[in-house]
Amino acid sequence: MDMLTGETIAAAGLADWRKLAQGLHARYRIEDFAVGAQFLVAVAAAGDEIGHHPRAAMGTGHVDLVLVSDDAIFRPGDGSELVVQWVTQQDLDLAARITGIAAEQGLQADPAAVSQIELGLDTARSARIAPVWAALLTGTPESQGHGSPSDEIRDPTGRVPNLWFGDAEEDDAPQPRFHLEVYVAAEVREQRIAAVLAAGGSIVDDSEAPGLTVIADQEGNRGVICVDTSAAGKA
Repeated sequence: MDMLTGETIAAAGLADWRKLAQGLHARYRIEDFAVGAQFLVAVAAAGDEIGHHPRAAMGTGHVDLVLVSDDAIFRPGDGSELVVQWVTQQDLDLAARITGIAAEQGLQADPAAVSQIELGLDTARSARIAPVWAALLTGTPESQGHGSPSDEIRDPTGRVPNLWFGDAEEDDAPQPRFHLEVYVAAEVREQRIAAVLAAGGSIVDDSEAPGLTVIADQEGNRGVICVDTSAAGKA
């Protein structure tokens, strides 16, 4: 299936879900483990009907779900087709089904609570160093470029955060090159930035805000607060 644009995702009006990084994320509040298990059984049945399933994790008081297709088709415009991890129509269809199941079972979504962390490393030689990071993070070279047309490291099992490589010049002055990418829902962006500033952090670069806001701690270590603004219209 074709990968979908942020505008298409937003137009679907999935109030329970937020687009973070590659996929759709939802959190549902539960009273106890048994309620969460009952919910996941119903979600599994819906996924069986569609032939697609979410990634699921259950913790105290919540169930977290992520929908992403591993076989989305990206067409860069040169006539080629690339298989990537991204949101497709089957993700929208299943998200809508899950929203209905949650409503039937009396579960409330908490879309502002969803978040995803990725790692960023600025380098001019990603092809050279990526195999080292693939081995370190996942133990397998197959994670280099998995679901991505770049050298990005993505663990197929989802055990560790993705590592992507940002652009840097060979003669760049020494500076922190590792940073965290923290994806949040659009409605909590300002609150998150305010919390960083209140804790003593600072804004380094907001030229690409609200999509990207670079922050730093008191020692200059950087992080980026990320929002998929193209898909935020569904909020």
